[in-house]
Amino acid sequence: MKNFLVIGVGPHARLNHLPTLWAGRSAGLVGTVIGVDLADAQGDIAAFNSTAGTPELPVTFIEPFDALSRTLPAQVRETLDSLVREHAVDAVVISTEPSFHMVYTHWALERGLSVLLDKPLSVHANCSVDPFRASAILTDFDEVLDHYEAVRSISPAVLVAVQCQRRHHPAFLRMRRLIAEVAEATNCPVTSMQSFHSDGQWRMPNELIDISYHSFDQGYGKCSHSGYHFFDIVPWLLRAGETTGKELDSVDIHANFSRPRDFLAQLDVKDYARLFPEFEAANPYTQAQLLTATERFGEVDAFVSMAYKSGGRTMTLGSVNLVHNGFSQRGGFRPVHANLYKGNGRVRHESHIIQQGPFQAIHYHSLQTLGDQDTDSADPHHVGGRGHIEVHVFRNSSFDTRWKKYETLDYDALTTVSESGPEEPTQSASRRRAVQEFLEYVNGRRAREEMSSELTDHRRGATLMAGTYLSAAQQWVDGPPVARLDFRPHGGGCTGAAGHPAGPGACALMDVFL
Repeated sequence: MKNFLVIGVGPHARLNHLPTLWAGRSAGLVGTVIGVDLADAQGDIAAFNSTAGTPELPVTFIEPFDALSRTLPAQVRETLDSLVREHAVDAVVISTEPSFHMVYTHWALERGLSVLLDKPLSVHANCSVDPFRASAILTDFDEVLDHYEAVRSISPAVLVAVQCQRRHHPAFLRMRRLIAEVAEATNCPVTSMQSFHSDGQWRMPNELIDISYHSFDQGYGKCSHSGYHFFDIVPWLLRAGETTGKELDSVDIHANFSRPRDFLAQLDVKDYARLFPEFEAANPYTQAQLLTATERFGEVDAFVSMAYKSGGRTMTLGSVNLVHNGFSQRGGFRPVHANLYKGNGRVRHESHIIQQGPFQAIHYHSLQTLGDQDTDSADPHHVGGRGHIEVHVFRNSSFDTRWKKYETLDYDALTTVSESGPEEPTQSASRRRAVQEFLEYVNGRRAREEMSSELTDHRRGATLMAGTYLSAAQQWVDGPPVARLDFRPHGGGCTGAAGHPAGPGACALMDVFL
């Protein structure tokens, strides 16, 4: 059984990683599990360890350090090294605040440790207002990929997997097969794709400043919180429709952001005072103070337009629209949970609309109406229920009479069966499958070729995220609104444009234009 070090034991790791690691013990996949977190998290982790029915997690605490550090501080590095030696650690789960993902990944690779890396792969403070920091998101990816490939030449078994659960979700796997079927029959790629996600995270004005978990104060927001899932799954689906001569090689990206200052214009402190009688007494900030404090904060909502090209011709038009400020079931001024990560009325709405020329249309919808703390009063798989999911498939049966004109795939139809039992079409079950796959690889029960989300397959996702922030940051400094990036899966060398903030030859692989 293998031993695991979890770096970052926050709400995400406690909900998604630790339960699967502990379950892996009974399957003979996991031995020791230890954690590392910042010293100021001691109270939260003590409360977690005292929860009835939860195995106690030994956690070592370290002091915070600058997210701009390219290497770990000596004291942190020595602490981690001693834990690896003492507990014979075989693999690392990295679930920290995302601006620290790369520095921990480099440390783990230097020790020859396999890594399960949380998303996003990288982000930089103020990347939504600074074009150089936006482009550094892609530079980070190239650097860690080079490091990874160098380590693999010495230690071939080392793996870096990225936790992107939609790649493990039965609905997305089915949609990918449907796209591939039509592409094989017609040579037609995906010609348009619209993706939307809202999680109904209603923040009070004072919480914009006072609560830092999954917040906006580091100069980034929704695109870094959950946005990478969509920057990843869109090209993963598009690839199923690529055929010889129609490979996507570049993308034009134009992003529009709504920031906290806009959010405070939509509903200002006077509006909140009318909505919540306790607001004026509890809120310590004036409207002017809030506007000043949040001036350089990151995005609350992001609407992003893409044009994917091959040889200069547009193959696919797309959009990725990401919303925190959407339909919610939060009804009170005071939050149920202080970190706002789960609960507090967050409600998921997600949709993807895929067109494959005149041959096929696919609609994916997952529409909830209940918060995490609510109980389903009706069928949880119907519209509004926590487990709602539907995929509608339309095919041109006039062109090919063998095709079904219309098919609906609901929760039951999308539930698959594996050796371990039913595989439910839910995000939580798919997250468990992502961790389980990593455990199986580390224990020699799964081959590298069977892995769904190896780092080497994530350049396009990193490209979309970097380009989104570059477009927004360029606009912030009154520059060109559109970013053009190399979209080949493995890049094509450094072609930064003269005059671009990243400089000539920068590894961001991007040009910008009006």
